[in-house]
Amino acid sequence: MAASRTRHLCSVAAALVLTTAAPATAASASPAAPDGLREVLFVANNWDGTADVIRSTGDYAKIGRIDVIPDKAARMAEINADPIKWIYFQAIRNSVGEGHDQFADDMYSTPDGRSVVVSRPSFADVVSLDLATGKVNWRFPVAGYRADHMAVSPDGTRVAVSASTANTVHVLDIGTGKQLGSFKTGDKPHENVFSEDGKYIWNMSIGEVNTALDDPGWDWTKGDRHITVVDATTYRQVKVVDMRQRLDAYGLKDFSDAVRPAVFSPDASRLYFQVSFFNGFFEYDVATDRITRMKALPKNPATSEDRTTWVNDSRHHGISMNPEGTKLCVAGTMDDYATVVDRASLQEGPLVTTSKPYWATVSGDGKDCVVSESGADQVTAIDFATGRKVASVPVGDHPQRVRLGHVQADWTGPGGN
Repeated sequence: MAASRTRHLCSVAAALVLTTAAPATAASASPAAPDGLREVLFVANNWDGTADVIRSTGDYAKIGRIDVIPDKAARMAEINADPIKWIYFQAIRNSVGEGHDQFADDMYSTPDGRSVVVSRPSFADVVSLDLATGKVNWRFPVAGYRADHMAVSPDGTRVAVSASTANTVHVLDIGTGKQLGSFKTGDKPHENVFSEDGKYIWNMSIGEVNTALDDPGWDWTKGDRHITVVDATTYRQVKVVDMRQRLDAYGLKDFSDAVRPAVFSPDASRLYFQVSFFNGFFEYDVATDRITRMKALPKNPATSEDRTTWVNDSRHHGISMNPEGTKLCVAGTMDDYATVVDRASLQEGPLVTTSKPYWATVSGDGKDCVVSESGADQVTAIDFATGRKVASVPVGDHPQRVRLGHVQADWTGPGGN
């Protein structure tokens, strides 16, 4: 496998609905920006510790850049003074980081568009950064030694973050950084999703993805992987869902049950999700609690078939849906393409060549799928209607998450740069 194929892929998953309330995802186009604010896309550049801010529609031109590690010297001093923290810091760099530090995993803006909240895996924390000055508003060290994926509540007042080495999710006040509650998960918690009404939080734990024990016969070594659903007020567990049973019932006993990125239909009746090692995705019926369809997507002949070479057990990693619920957009990560799939027929469109597409989200107007190309350090937009590429824009080193958010209408970067 080419060296570029070792670029880090953070294990991502999505959660499962408990009630008929739709999950708060990027599947639907966002409403108009509030007065005084401008809708943008935040692109987290994990390896260089920056975030690019680009237009949310049209040409996706860059508006500004944020340094998400302005306190790097202080954090490194703490790590170097603590042998255990230093060991974990090095382990993150040399395993999931593929020789690079992980400084920007996930990020959300505050409702007033004045700050952005960022999870920083290598520093095991979450910080709020002032968008005007670039300074740290608050910092929350997570339990254990690595911070991971986040979710923001529908009203924008709370943020949930996974502490991946502590099997814990923290829920924080987005304005102050104060912990409002926490809950335990399965092994290696990752994606968090709030329900549309804000009453529940879903967390996906995906277990160990950094070993070479990738043959199906060794799947039992990957740990306890399940969906944890909790009450977002009491943080008490209300439901656990194990996809192992659903895959077995579908006749796929050799498939991994580590759910990767996923997206719900607009009415929350169906969940479309990817799993480790698979070049495709599944359709899951929420009401009947079963997998109903499987879609295998084309393999790139140049992709190694040695599962141990696929970064963090991924093959395809990234999926989104247009607001109408008629099209899916899939990032064929290790196969170096992205494609739009018709939801009714599951027929894929053109395979748009991309370099290790890491994540897929939806543009502000809902017309395009926006994919981060971690292998080319750019973001690419693909038209849901035609399946063709419409724009690409250069960003920083190893773009990961892409999130819709807001900045002040006249914002051009910290200090006005």
